[in-house]
Amino acid sequence: MKAAFHKSLGAVVMAAGLGKRMKSKLAKVLHPVAGRPMVLYGVDLAQQLAGEHVAVVVGYQGKDVRAAIEAGGPRQPVMIVEQAQQLGTGHAVQQARDMFKRLGTTLSTYVILNGDTPLLRVETLQALLHLHLEERATVALLTAAVDDPAGYGRVVRAKDGRVQKIVEDRDATGAEKQIHEINVGTYVTAGPFLFEALDKLQPRNAQGEYYLTDVVALAVERGLRVSALAVSEAEGMGINTREQLAVAEQAIRRQICAHWMREGVTLRNPATTSIDADVMIGRDTVIHPDVTLEGRTTIGEDCIVRSHTRISDSILGHRVVVQDHCVIRESRLEDDAAIGPFAHLRPGAVLRRAAKVGNFVEMKKAELGEGSKANHLSYLGDAKIGKGVNIGAGTITCNYDGHKKHETVIEDDVFVGSDTQFVAPVTIGKGAVIAAGATITADVPPDTLAIARAAQVNRPGWASRQRALLTAGTAGGRQAASGKRQVADPLAPRPSPLAKKRVKAKKGQNK
Repeated sequence: MKAAFHKSLGAVVMAAGLGKRMKSKLAKVLHPVAGRPMVLYGVDLAQQLAGEHVAVVVGYQGKDVRAAIEAGGPRQPVMIVEQAQQLGTGHAVQQARDMFKRLGTTLSTYVILNGDTPLLRVETLQALLHLHLEERATVALLTAAVDDPAGYGRVVRAKDGRVQKIVEDRDATGAEKQIHEINVGTYVTAGPFLFEALDKLQPRNAQGEYYLTDVVALAVERGLRVSALAVSEAEGMGINTREQLAVAEQAIRRQICAHWMREGVTLRNPATTSIDADVMIGRDTVIHPDVTLEGRTTIGEDCIVRSHTRISDSILGHRVVVQDHCVIRESRLEDDAAIGPFAHLRPGAVLRRAAKVGNFVEMKKAELGEGSKANHLSYLGDAKIGKGVNIGAGTITCNYDGHKKHETVIEDDVFVGSDTQFVAPVTIGKGAVIAAGATITADVPPDTLAIARAAQVNRPGWASRQRALLTAGTAGGRQAASGKRQVADPLAPRPSPLAKKRVKAKKGQNK
C-alpha cells in the first residue's frame, strides 16, 4: 500500500525516555539501527503520513535527539516538543497540544508512534488508519501476539473479543500476565477525544505516571469503539534491550539487501553484506562478500566492490573498481577510477576520472588528477596532483612540520620516481621529472629534471677483498679452536688513525 499524505492528520513521535534496560549512557532512541538513529525511523513514518504536522516529544538528552533529527534530513521540518519531566506516555503526548494549536489548523485525527519501533512499516500504519475510518473507531491500536510478553502492556479483551483496556506489566494481575497479546504502542485516535481524555488521566499505577494506555479504558467507559489491528511480533517489537537492538539491526539489514537486489544490484553473499539505510547503489553494480557500506555513501552504476572493504560517507561514480581490503571514508571517486587492494582513502581524498590508487597507498585531503596513478606504497596527504601524473612507489608528501600542515602541488604530466619525499610546501611544475630517491625541499620548474640525493661512489675490487678477508677470518676462527695463531676478524671495528697516534704517544710517556 502506497503512503499517502493526510491533510487533517497530525502525528506525535514519543522519544523522551531514557531506556533503562539498554544500560547505556546514550538515550535509547539515539542508538543506531542500520546506521540511522532509531528515532529517525519513527519520524520518517510520521512524515509520510502527516507531512508537516509532526511533533517529536524529546526529554532525556533532548538536545542530542533534536540534533540527530536535524542531521537526518527529515522530509520537512518537524516540531520539537520538550518533556522536561518524564511523567509517562500520556504526559508526553500532552506536551504536543500547544504546538498543534499554533498551526491554526484543526486536525481531526492523530497517529501516535513510539521512537523505538524501527521495524514498523508505513503500509501497516495505512492499514490502521483504514481500520479507524472503516469501523468509525475512536481509538485504533496495534497489537502483537508474542511468546514472551514480559515487560509489555497486555491487551485485555471482553468475552466478545472487544478490547477493554491495556494493563502495563507492573500493574498486571497474575491472570493478566498470562495474556500473550501485547500493546505495540501505536495508536490512531479521534482528535477531539484525545486531548480531552488526556486531561482526565490519573497517575494511579505502580510507577506514578500518566499512562497513554489509559485512554483506551476511558473510551470504553464512554461506550466509544476501540479497534485493534494485529501485526507480527517482529514488526511490532519495541527496542528495550541490546538483544532486541541486534535483532532489529539484522532484520532491517536483510530488508535493505533485498531492496537493492530488487533494484538491480548484485550481492554475491547478502548474509555477509552490511548496507546502511541511507546508502544509494546504482544498477548492475556488484558487491562481493564481507563488504560494509556506511552512512550516506552513494555508489554509481556498473561498479565492482570486492571483499573485506569498508566505504563510509563517500561518493563513487560509474564503473569504479574497488579491490579487496580497502577503507574509503568521506572521499570521492569519479567515473572509471580504481583503488586497491589494501588502500586507505581518508577524509577529503578525491580520485578524478580514471585515476588509480594501488597497493598500500594512503591518501588524506589529497586530489589525484584525471588518469594519474599512485600504484604502490605511498602516502599522499594535503596534496593536489594534476592530470597524467605517475607517482612512483614509496613516495611521501611530508605535509606536517610539527606545528602546521602544508600542501604539495604537483602539476600535470609530472613523473615522480620511486622513494621520493616532497617536503611541503613545494610545487612541481608541469612535465617535470623527479629522480628516484630524491628529497625535494624547493619548487621544481616545469620540464625540469630534479635530482636531490648523494652522488654514487663505485670502489672497484672492494667486494672481492672483503670476501677474501671474510674467508681468512673464518680460517682464523678454526685455528683458534685448534690452539693455533688467531687471525683478526676483518669485519671487527678498527681504531681510527687518530686513536692509533694517541696510543703510541701514551706508550712513549710510559717509557
